[in-house]
Amino acid sequence: MSARLTQPAQCRDAARLIPLKEGGGWTTWQLTPAQAQTLAEHEKLLWMRPGTGGDWRLKAKDRVGSVRLGSGDGTVQLTITPKVSVDRLLHLVAYAPDRVHFDPRPVTAGPRPDLLPALAHAFVAAADRALMHGVLHDYQETYDTLPFVRGRIRHADQLRRRPGVPVPLEVVYDDHTPDIPENQLLLAAVRRLLRVPGLDPGARAALQRLTARLDGVRPLPTGASAPRWTPNRRNTRYAHALVLADLVLRGASYELGGGREIAVDGMLVVMWRLFEAYLARAVGEALRHRIGGRPEPQDRNFYLDSARKHALKPDLVHYLPSPNDGVLRQAVVLDAKFKTSPERDDLYQMTAYCVRLGLTEGHLVYASGRPGIVEVPVGNSRLTIWRHVVDLARPWRALAADIEALAAVIDGARAA
Repeated sequence: MSARLTQPAQCRDAARLIPLKEGGGWTTWQLTPAQAQTLAEHEKLLWMRPGTGGDWRLKAKDRVGSVRLGSGDGTVQLTITPKVSVDRLLHLVAYAPDRVHFDPRPVTAGPRPDLLPALAHAFVAAADRALMHGVLHDYQETYDTLPFVRGRIRHADQLRRRPGVPVPLEVVYDDHTPDIPENQLLLAAVRRLLRVPGLDPGARAALQRLTARLDGVRPLPTGASAPRWTPNRRNTRYAHALVLADLVLRGASYELGGGREIAVDGMLVVMWRLFEAYLARAVGEALRHRIGGRPEPQDRNFYLDSARKHALKPDLVHYLPSPNDGVLRQAVVLDAKFKTSPERDDLYQMTAYCVRLGLTEGHLVYASGRPGIVEVPVGNSRLTIWRHVVDLARPWRALAADIEALAAVIDGARAA
């Protein structure tokens, strides 16, 4: 059964406001032809069914957040509220692939029910903590033209550009500068959040203060990809802020298909990707603390065929030292499924993983449903495929305990 929702009178001259819920049912909205066309051009975001008299039935897909679409009288402000609470959602973000240390504490979203304001406040708090002891500096190799020697003279460039001329000099030197990838990523996220409509004045003022603190960091050119950073001891205090910054920048676009991307005025998060990143990192870290070894989230080192044309994409492969020679070899394979019930294709996929990785058990983890075990005959042996459930609706402390319990079950299955 669908509900018919009408537009408030005070919003008729502004963007059409359409709030939907992730995983919610169909709701009926009255749209102008221009507004319907705007939504039809963004079919990655929602399902649409035409009704009568200008009515349209709408249903959200797998993205959450808020985005402004279209222009003129076709402008639509689409908001998709996640099924899980915002503080739980930001807790999942803490386990994104670039997370340095296991930390089950959630990011406090306070009373904010909407993703964008909560994410902005969480990012500001994380960035303030990162910069508490000053802006991170590092030595960067700098090429310059100077009237004096600094560092080393680039003799080849000097002879090519100024043969026989003593000054100025082409030099290269190490400059201790804040203009490094970590700070570039923070600044890019700050500038992106400042363009998001609807932020409260407090968050906007805090973001502007962060811009001032990052003085000396060059803004990224328009269209440039986010800078890459490598977790290490030097940037540990930045880790949480960088994870949130990466989420901010990734949420500013989405794929339309065929490799084409569209930038969005707002922010969207793909829930199944976030769930996969969370499970891979959280379970991998729990296994590492429990049995050692090395977790590899989103491992892409294996192929189904000998020609290496069909890559396998398990969400987690955990490596342990071989008892014979101590070499790290694959010992656990896990795949996350943001689904309500298992499908046969999941079993086929995990069977392929196990056969190719030479393992006798594999683990599928669902966001809801019932756990179970499936035995798969393979030649003269058999595979055991476990179906686990990690319920995102549980409080974050219980969720962290569930991850530890899951790691214990996986370890027990491996040792059996």
